[in-house]
Amino acid sequence: MNGKVCIVTGGNTGIGKETARGLAQRGAKVVLACRDTVKGEAARDDIARTTGRTDVEVNALDLASKASIRAFAERFRATHERLDVLVNNAGVWGGSRSTTKDGLETTFGVNHVGTWLLTQELLPMLKQSAPSRVVVLSSRLHYRGRMEWEDLQFERRKFSGMAAYNQSKLANVLFTKALARRLAGTGVTVNAVHPGVVATELSRNFPKLLVKLAHLFMLTPEQGAACSLHVATAPELAEVTGEYFEKSRAIPAAKVALDEVAQERLWKLTETLAA
Repeated sequence: MNGKVCIVTGGNTGIGKETARGLAQRGAKVVLACRDTVKGEAARDDIARTTGRTDVEVNALDLASKASIRAFAERFRATHERLDVLVNNAGVWGGSRSTTKDGLETTFGVNHVGTWLLTQELLPMLKQSAPSRVVVLSSRLHYRGRMEWEDLQFERRKFSGMAAYNQSKLANVLFTKALARRLAGTGVTVNAVHPGVVATELSRNFPKLLVKLAHLFMLTPEQGAACSLHVATAPELAEVTGEYFEKSRAIPAAKVALDEVAQERLWKLTETLAA
């Protein structure tokens, strides 16, 4: 990874921080794209201390704001000549319905629409730097997801944090499949990963009893970052694209995620929402 430039969204904590650390250890220049830059700077200092890398950057990015996403991409393009790896790691899980700065339901707006828009903004640089890779953090929970096309943002149905999260993770895989098809022949690969059940800040919105029980078998963030790092760096995956990975191996995604009609329906809808 020497000489390569990588962006990790949500790189200030949890899986994102450990993914960024792993990339830095492998010789990459890493940009931590995060909403909380104070935590980002603390993460940068910690990564620098443990890896000896003094070139880790922190750059403000709020995936709940289209303006912030576009501003981040503009700053990055102005200060970097290449982008070899984009790890779309950041995500949210909400216990109650809320909306982004642009009026989108937050789980769908951040986990899917924000990720989609950031990737689109950075695609020209990824293509210019090819061979390059996009890693999208999904979840095994995408198997439980349903795309409720008539009410994706819980404007009419009762809000469920679990249903919203599962739907957003299914959207991540649909997006991965659709983008991989569009990038065929460009040298840019895109794959989705499930990090495992990991103890991260996402769990702050889970019921407390569930969190206590889950921590008995949860992976550490370091263990959870292993799959993302493998997909981002493994030489044998240089031409693998459009796949879903668990435990560092490609496995079949949910049947609905393989539906090209659904992939394209979501893509067209997202183009409108991200405009």
